[in-house]
Amino acid sequence: MTSAARTRARTRALTGTMAAFGLSFGMVMTSGATPASAATWPSASGNQPVTSTISVSGVRDGGMKRYYGSGDLAGDGQEEGQDPIFKLAAGATLKNVIIGAPGADGIHCEGNCTLQNVWWEDVGEDAATFRGGSTYTVTGGGARKAADKVFQHNGPGTLNISNFAVSEFKTLYRSCGDCSTQYTRKVNLNNIEVTGTGSTARLVGINVNRSDVATLRRITILNDSGRKVVPCQKYNNNTAVGTGPDSTNCLYSGSDITYR
Repeated sequence: MTSAARTRARTRALTGTMAAFGLSFGMVMTSGATPASAATWPSASGNQPVTSTISVSGVRDGGMKRYYGSGDLAGDGQEEGQDPIFKLAAGATLKNVIIGAPGADGIHCEGNCTLQNVWWEDVGEDAATFRGGSTYTVTGGGARKAADKVFQHNGPGTLNISNFAVSEFKTLYRSCGDCSTQYTRKVNLNNIEVTGTGSTARLVGINVNRSDVATLRRITILNDSGRKVVPCQKYNNNTAVGTGPDSTNCLYSGSDITYR
């Protein structure tokens, strides 16, 4: 099935300057506010099959085109070791891109990188993996249909995620639990819109034995009356050891999370 055929009926076009920021009107923020409604997903300006990984250095503006795997990149499962659709060199920025299905292993950041207004319609192995840098930024955009993780943090440093929408997922952010070289990692979530599915999901999974730190601010969780979405899951590597806020690893309070 082509990526275009998999586009969901609820996909709607972004208009005006909102498209440049990857936000719906419900996610327009004033200081201290929270999102009022579900994100508006963009329509693609065109479709581009990708048979081999696209390398990006500097700034690449995709013009809201949909890129999807074909040939050797046609995988959409959870098999480890898949190649990405895009591989970003240190310092690169990728913006205004839709990654359709098959999504392969999404995006690899080899160093510091910025992902701006990037949308994953059907996450493959992972949406993005962060490797060798110190600061990574995801701003705007969204991801859905992630059978496992959305963002995988394998390298050192801090991942900042803001103005982002996620639905139909298991884990939004995971600090690697079994990488051959381990680090202390940090993640900052700010203005995140989450749609629950009635099954357990995690916003962040961090390794407290590695002194990881997650900071959560302005989180809005929709469709989760049973409180199945876990804001912060603590691990010792791959062993779950608890959940909930504290003063050391999971930095948030009840006022940082709104249920609607």
